[in-house]
Amino acid sequence: MNDKKMWIIISAVSGFTAVVIGAFGAHGLREKLSAEMLEVYKTGVLYQFFHTIVLLVLSLNNSIKGKIASIFLLAGIILFSFSLYVYSTSGIRFFAMITPVGGVCFLIGWLWLIAEVIRKKG
Repeated sequence: MNDKKMWIIISAVSGFTAVVIGAFGAHGLREKLSAEMLEVYKTGVLYQFFHTIVLLVLSLNNSIKGKIASIFLLAGIILFSFSLYVYSTSGIRFFAMITPVGGVCFLIGWLWLIAEVIRKKG
């Protein structure tokens, strides 16, 4: 399987899981979580959606390589969003401490993308 196809599949899986997790939060957790924890959960879903769209755009774009940026964005989704899902539903504070690492991965992914565009000839 080539890289492009693999990243499209990764993007689609991330988008699918964002919809499932978002729907579960909206319908299954509304009565179970405090308003504050539901907001934490929603933040995870929102960031997963935003970065999934960027992953998809990068995977469909032929003029920017974006592989390293994509790796960091995917790591951000896993570390940031999923730590918020687990923290908000379990209350285990350890997972909240992982969230900033995911945020740093997002930032590195965005900076790497900027560098790729600047380095691109033409």
